[in-house]
Amino acid sequence: MATFKEAPEGASTAQQASVWLENRFPTAFEAYRVHLSEYYAPKNFNFWYFFGSLALLVLVIQIVTGIFLVMHYKPDAALAFASVEYIMRDVPWGWLVRYMHSTGASAFFVVVYLHMFRGMLYGSYRKPRELVWIFGCMIFLVLMGEAFFGYLLPWGQMSYWGAQVIVNLFAAVPFIGEDLALLIRGDFVVSDATLNRFFAFHVIALPLVLLGLVVAHLLALHDVGSNNPDGIEIKAKKDATGKPLDGIPFHPYYTVHDIMGVSVFLFLFSAVIFLAPEMGGYFLEYNNFIPADPLKTPLHIAPVWYFTPYYSMLRATTDPMVNVFAALVALGTVGALLKLRLPSKGKIAVAVAGLVAVVLLKTFDAKFWGVVVMGGAVVIMFALPWLDHSPARSIRYRPGWHKVMYGIFVVNMFVLGYLGIQPPSDIGTLVAQVGTVFYFGFFVLMPIWSQIGEFKPVPDRVTFQPH
Repeated sequence: MATFKEAPEGASTAQQASVWLENRFPTAFEAYRVHLSEYYAPKNFNFWYFFGSLALLVLVIQIVTGIFLVMHYKPDAALAFASVEYIMRDVPWGWLVRYMHSTGASAFFVVVYLHMFRGMLYGSYRKPRELVWIFGCMIFLVLMGEAFFGYLLPWGQMSYWGAQVIVNLFAAVPFIGEDLALLIRGDFVVSDATLNRFFAFHVIALPLVLLGLVVAHLLALHDVGSNNPDGIEIKAKKDATGKPLDGIPFHPYYTVHDIMGVSVFLFLFSAVIFLAPEMGGYFLEYNNFIPADPLKTPLHIAPVWYFTPYYSMLRATTDPMVNVFAALVALGTVGALLKLRLPSKGKIAVAVAGLVAVVLLKTFDAKFWGVVVMGGAVVIMFALPWLDHSPARSIRYRPGWHKVMYGIFVVNMFVLGYLGIQPPSDIGTLVAQVGTVFYFGFFVLMPIWSQIGEFKPVPDRVTFQPH
């Protein structure tokens, strides 16, 4: 029989209630100790570490506002748009809930992109945190699916035609494309069946997967410990009690620390909701305030801003671009055969692989390879822990030109994002093609360039300035 704790003599009512609850639900108290009060995090966190907790906050906002929207939304092609208008005009505070949800979608991607970029800057994907990074990339993928399925639900012009374009991309998959597109749509065109499928995925299926991945991400993080701006393992140096010398309990220090970040975020979040919920057409496109019309195509169809860098890569993959890819594969194969010291069987394998890749590139059309490029742009991030061979984990101790590389990477993403919103043009396509090559080159060549340069000595202990 378990030993029950006794409340100390003269204990307050709150203390007695706490002891009573702990005796009957010890798992919750143990989880509190493991993940909050006795979870030691590095003491040199900076503002980049706000975005993980902010992502969790936005997830809660999206779930809560989504529940209230579902109470009034009608997943029916004949009623969906009118139900959204009803929420905006007749439901008490419905406009606020809807704007919180639409702004929350963009805010989610803002904080997730910043959170991922922080991981790239400080090497948070490096050993032993590979699984933490993989779970994070899976969250990003599911989040993109969640946003895509939710995008159709208002049943406006851009929702309808955006879904039409994206679903039709699956038809480019060789052999099974048409059947795959039909399976996703549930009909031969985007229709009521599509709306119901997307609603089910957006409201039930993907949120459950997302919550499970978030829990796995946090558990994996707390098992190996948090990284820090110096990229130093704080568990390497402990005091006599086994506590990290450079660590402090997450609660109350970082819970209070995160409250400041949450306060600033909510101030900006509220400013957008009350002053510019459409954000000039980037958060809510003006065409989406027009009911979906299958007989009238908008002049220019573009996805929401957070998809546009990848959409730009899709459009950049033309027939000449595929020829460039084929030439690069051929050159890479020849270079590998000349430079690498491989046995005869290894050289044959490399040559055959290069030949097969070139043949495949020339066999299937550019539309299919555009889909592959768009998907590969996300999937390649899963391999980041094994692509970075830098002796220093954090950007702080890497050569200065590494910072330039990351800076160009960020500018490139902004340029691709901007081009994805604009109508197609010859110069825009050319710039997007250069940006696409740089994006993949950044990752594919990382095993080489990440080792080049003069690295600064990494200190034994984290650098920390009290404030």
